[in-house]
Amino acid sequence: MTYISLENIKKTFGAQTLFLDLNLGIQEQDKIGLIGLNGTGKSTLLNIISGQTDIDAGKINTMRHLRIAQLMQSPVFEATYTLSEQVAHFLKATHAEISEYEIHSMLNHLDLPHHDLLVGELSGGQMKRLALAATLLTPCDLLILDEPTNHMDNDTIDWLESYLKRIKSALIMVTHDRYFLDRIVNCIVEIADQTLYRYDGHYETYLSQKSERLRIQQVTQSRVKNLYLRELEWIRAGVQARATKSKSRIQRFEIIASQLSSLQDQSLAISTAFTRLGKKILEIDDLVIGYKTPLCEAFTYMAKPGDRIGIIGKNGSGKTTLLNTIAGQLPPLSGASVFGPTAKVGYFTQTPEINDNDDLRAIDFIKETAEYVTSSDGTRLSASELMEQFLFDSALQWTPINDLSGGERRRLQLLKVLIDAPNVLLMDEPTNNLDLDTLKALERYLDVFEGIVICVSHDRYFIDRTCDQLFVFTDQNQISIQAGNYSDYHERSHQQEQLLDEDTSIPKKQVSSQEGRQKPKSPKKKLSFNEEKLLKALPLEIETLEASIEAIQDQMAQNASDFAKIQSLFEEKEALETLYFEKYEQYEALLALKESFSS
Repeated sequence: MTYISLENIKKTFGAQTLFLDLNLGIQEQDKIGLIGLNGTGKSTLLNIISGQTDIDAGKINTMRHLRIAQLMQSPVFEATYTLSEQVAHFLKATHAEISEYEIHSMLNHLDLPHHDLLVGELSGGQMKRLALAATLLTPCDLLILDEPTNHMDNDTIDWLESYLKRIKSALIMVTHDRYFLDRIVNCIVEIADQTLYRYDGHYETYLSQKSERLRIQQVTQSRVKNLYLRELEWIRAGVQARATKSKSRIQRFEIIASQLSSLQDQSLAISTAFTRLGKKILEIDDLVIGYKTPLCEAFTYMAKPGDRIGIIGKNGSGKTTLLNTIAGQLPPLSGASVFGPTAKVGYFTQTPEINDNDDLRAIDFIKETAEYVTSSDGTRLSASELMEQFLFDSALQWTPINDLSGGERRRLQLLKVLIDAPNVLLMDEPTNNLDLDTLKALERYLDVFEGIVICVSHDRYFIDRTCDQLFVFTDQNQISIQAGNYSDYHERSHQQEQLLDEDTSIPKKQVSSQEGRQKPKSPKKKLSFNEEKLLKALPLEIETLEASIEAIQDQMAQNASDFAKIQSLFEEKEALETLYFEKYEQYEALLALKESFSS
């Protein structure tokens, strides 16, 4: 059953055409992920589907009595309502019979347990989750979500993922979370070239299908380019004929030129210089973070070259506070966080230094930092040329910031951070409002980035892709240092929970009187011969692995422009780092065991 169909839709904003002859059908069983570059009109398309935005041309057919629930982007909140009252108020317009128990349950799942809290006391992220609670409780045939995982911690995202898998309604959503896309959707729809490309399957299927489409497009582009060059030669020859045939040939030339332009595949490149980093990078010594009261116990860490650290934990645990304290934007309650003399810090914050009402033009915003920059291969680029690499064409460069989309502003903010050639990157929720192409370009940049990276992110794919160590805010108000990426940590946590469940569920064994008289085994008093041998051998193995990893990092820097080589080196580095952490954990476990015998 077709819920809604869009036929030959055209939509413009001022001089910009977002859609031209766009077609889309949404079926009863569809769970669609909508992707595309920032500024291509993803949110606008969602609003067209829900009827909140008009079209300039085309036709929309909607099933009779179709019920649509859309996550509101700018809902009107009542500051004096409690959370429960606000959700009930939102639901009132839908005449939905939702019990107070269901409202409370949904609020709990979305990490809003204090139901009597006043809406006026909420943060922006909590308000977003409050609006999501009302949306998910609204009975509907078609659910429309725009970046639903923003402002969520990983546990809440896991719950939302399982919830969306179970619902019977059709779904169309915009999200940058690639794990979300791969596990929930059965169709990817990409906005590009003012139209839509539909790929049936999950995110991984989309990647392979798009690769094939681009290959075919490159062949077509090559043929059109050759034809264009022949026609251009004829045009430049100054043909004198005034016959209709010549006029039609000129028109054909113009059509070919237009086709060639539309076939140009946009790809974002991040390539900026790197400031050399000394041996002393960052020292965190007995650091206690918070405002009036501590958010966690004292924390100590010495940063190492090549660190890729992800910070995870529940909302409100102190992740952003830690990052702000490290960046020097917030004083510690005690202890210290000190950067080395050669550290040049770039901080990609959640709240950009861009005023929503700023009439400053995009290029002038970038020029505030640098008129010219040097790329990683030594090429000197103007601010305008670098903006072109970031997919800001000449028209967008001279566009006032307040006329850019939210995603374009976010991309502009990222560019401003990177052109300053930092060697220490602090990032707070870097994936929020960035399109997938920009995210992939950022990840490729981090692959060859020679400095250290510390980032707060709820994006599990991004953490898995870029980090090999975690700072985890635990329920015991501690910061636990964990080796590996998010999937490694999640798997270990799951295994520990299973072991705990087994321990608590197995009844104690009833022993006979004979067994009770048996002499218990003597406790172990020292390491075995093999354990002692391994403890002595491991430091050398670890040092050898460290040297191998550093050698690969050097090769990556030398081959920065060769993506195939970089990919191969990166996979080799990943394998060595996995082995390195296994050896390191094994060494620490043996060392702790030996120290326990002497205590």
